[in-house]
Amino acid sequence: MTKQRIIAHFDLDAFFVSVECINDPSLKGLPLIVGGRERGVVAACSYEARKYGIHSAMPMKTALRLCPHATVVKNSRGEYSKYSRWVTEIIADKAPLFEKASIDEFYLDLTGMDKYFQPYQWTIDLRQEIIDKTQLPISFGLASNKMVAKIATDEAKPNGYLHIPFGREQEFLAPLRVNKIPGVGEHMYQALKELGIETIRDLAAFSSDVLENRFGKYGAELWNKAHGIHHGEVVAYYEAKSISTESTFEENVIDHERLMSELVRMTERVAYELRQDNKTAGCIAVKIRYPDFETTTKQTTIPYTFYDDELIPQARELFRKLYRKGQPVRLLGVRLSELTNEAVQTNLFTDVEKKTELYKAIDDVKNRFGKQAIAKASGKGKK
Repeated sequence: MTKQRIIAHFDLDAFFVSVECINDPSLKGLPLIVGGRERGVVAACSYEARKYGIHSAMPMKTALRLCPHATVVKNSRGEYSKYSRWVTEIIADKAPLFEKASIDEFYLDLTGMDKYFQPYQWTIDLRQEIIDKTQLPISFGLASNKMVAKIATDEAKPNGYLHIPFGREQEFLAPLRVNKIPGVGEHMYQALKELGIETIRDLAAFSSDVLENRFGKYGAELWNKAHGIHHGEVVAYYEAKSISTESTFEENVIDHERLMSELVRMTERVAYELRQDNKTAGCIAVKIRYPDFETTTKQTTIPYTFYDDELIPQARELFRKLYRKGQPVRLLGVRLSELTNEAVQTNLFTDVEKKTELYKAIDDVKNRFGKQAIAKASGKGKK
């Protein structure tokens, strides 16, 4: 007999706005937009701003046209990373198994805990501990699988919680709009509406065969989701450990320019690997080994990123602090850790539309012609 799963989904409500309000309490209760002016986009917005039709990824000009009196603040990326780590530490200290899905979203697998605790009350207590310690609002849904738990969290917002007992999944889902299902975007929503499908109840009334004929394999997946069936596993956070590279020189290197060139090349390489895995890093480390085999490492936490131009200055600074001036170097290494799937959030915090497209174009060239096809001028020194 399969053990009944118990999954909690935590979501930090309007996370980026909440952090800004903690740092400046006078912003609380205002139509608040986080992002850059001019040609920027909305990174996040308060519930008060959402009443005017504003949403994340909307052009800032459009948002300000909808709500001219909104307060716009620049992002505080370092602060967001700090609060995300804080919540992660609280959850890690309590939960037997958890997945950090993004900078502000977590899944907890509480399966088997019902032998010792009441999982619903345990989750309520954990939520309250996070609120008390961080002052951040947080919502959760508790259900028998990840999908239903996530939808329950969305229904519990803002700053609430909801439990969907096993066997009540379809009853809970039935009246909701079909685009409440994760993965049903605007295009799919319109396609379903053309079939007369407005709610999840409507979707569940169609046979799996009909949906599969219309939408391929995704149709069968939709049928399962409409019936509250989802088999996604909670992936342990610690499994994403690090990405690293190091170089042992054939002859010890004392030339500072060459060492810097190699450091840049290696940082570019691990950043590329990071983007290929669609992950961002929250920590960078530099490693130096001298001819006598003495090895030293220095690391620093950073705002989550996967951009070369943000990682390279950090690597340079770590090297500067770590290097014994004038000493030859036998080995040099760079490591990125605290990896998480946060690319989307990170991309919203700078003028990144063009920047991300540039990196995508560079990575496409590397994928086609090899990793060495493009490199920064400072990374083309002698090997």
